[in-house]
Amino acid sequence: MGKGGQSHGEIKDGEENMAAWLLGVNNLKIQPFTLPPLGPNDVRVRMKAVGICGSDVHFLKAMRLADFIVKEPMVLGHECAGIIEEVGSGVSTLVPGDRVALEPGISCWRCNLCIEGRYNLCPEMKFFATPPVHGSLANQVVHPADLCFKLPENVSLEEGAMCEPLSVGVHACRRANIGPETNVLIMGAGPIGLVTMLAARAFGTPRIVIVDVDDHRLSVAKNLGADETVKVSTNVQDIGEEVAQIHKAMIGGVDVSFDCVGFSKTMSTAMRATRAGGKVCLVGMGHTEMTVPLTPAAARYINETAN
Repeated sequence: MGKGGQSHGEIKDGEENMAAWLLGVNNLKIQPFTLPPLGPNDVRVRMKAVGICGSDVHFLKAMRLADFIVKEPMVLGHECAGIIEEVGSGVSTLVPGDRVALEPGISCWRCNLCIEGRYNLCPEMKFFATPPVHGSLANQVVHPADLCFKLPENVSLEEGAMCEPLSVGVHACRRANIGPETNVLIMGAGPIGLVTMLAARAFGTPRIVIVDVDDHRLSVAKNLGADETVKVSTNVQDIGEEVAQIHKAMIGGVDVSFDCVGFSKTMSTAMRATRAGGKVCLVGMGHTEMTVPLTPAAARYINETAN
């Protein structure tokens, strides 16, 4: 993966590998990016589609996201797909020309969390574009072969790059045990809110209400299959009225709420809107500190989790 990081380029077959380097606040430049040697279990991938995630934007604007701080030049990008160019001597599952989506996180495969199957929590995780690890917004990258997944012919490379954000929604729905009897509320109709909505529908939820402050995003959500939408404000004083609107739109009770925004107001709204005994799941990276009504939620046995 972005195990390279020399800023003085590499020549392969006469081509210099280039990447998008974050050098400072709002300072992004295309510069040479040296790839590491190809190991026996690695592949070299020519990038064809790389998404721009909210985390990339945070790093660009502030050089940090939560406790992850960019202290030296770093290549951005982690939502990606491409075409295999070269395989290591020990790779038998992939060949040059294969179209693949890349799992951006390399775990140790040895610790207790990895052995339990919770490799996303590995303390030695090396994740594309998470300081100090370089990302995949480059012409080519080197990555472990077993973290590159062949795409079916009916899945485009752009859709392959979307597998990473889609996996966030799938993981959230698994954490919340979404099923055919689960009514879902989604706070936020941004990219993560939308993929969580699509995942929830695939998991069988019968009714989805999604809320946002933006009319266009709500229109997109409606077109993608939301049963009802509710426009909200950023004013905390409006929570009571908005919860009433959410309940009216849901018709039945809210069994599970996904907060895909991570603000104090959105989490407070989710907690108040969710039925007694229901669940609230924070999806993604919210604000480091939030003020939320924990005691009322605990009194109603609201189960809170983070994804």
